Amino acid sequence: MLFYAPAIPSLHERSGLIVKTRNMALFGTIVITVLVISQLIGIWVNNAIPLNTTIELNTLIHFTHIRNYGGVFGLLQGMGWIFGLIGFSLLMAVVVYLWFGKDVSHYEYICFGFIVGGGGSNILDRLVYGSVIDFIDIQHIPYWSYIFNTADLMIHVGIWPMLILSFLSSMSTTDPENGSE
Repeated sequence: MLFYAPAIPSLHERSGLIVKTRNMALFGTIVITVLVISQLIGIWVNNAIPLNTTIELNTLIHFTHIRNYGGVFGLLQGMGWIFGLIGFSLLMAVVVYLWFGKDVSHYEYICFGFIVGGGGSNILDRLVYGSVIDFIDIQHIPYWSYIFNTADLMIHVGIWPMLILSFLSSMSTTDPENGSE
């Protein structure tokens, strides 16, 4: 009689799974926190500031409630559903990458948490309101006339550190003598 015993994961495999699970929990916590904060601020803007109205906080920052029916920087107005569909696909790809990726750095879970939380909030805006609620209006920047929201800000909080850390990481793994790894 043959007896089948499932393979018992090695200590290294188990510790790797524990680290992966903790990193995914951190990622999920950041996503939910960013999503909730961004949505609550959007609800406040929607209820407290009439559409197309500006509140001057100071000479640099205004809150101007507008709706973006397009994509980033107001491109393709009226076709926001395309950005929602593409955004959802990208967010799912990030989750798959983080869970199944072999060499995912700790900072990537953190940075992608901000990116996915912000992207998810913009997608949720499109589903609930049919548009994205934008309101952060920065003044006195030449050639800058864009109004954005908390979700967009959180996406940048994730993107820029990830780009910088990825660049620095790739430089540290490159042999300075011949430029190879």
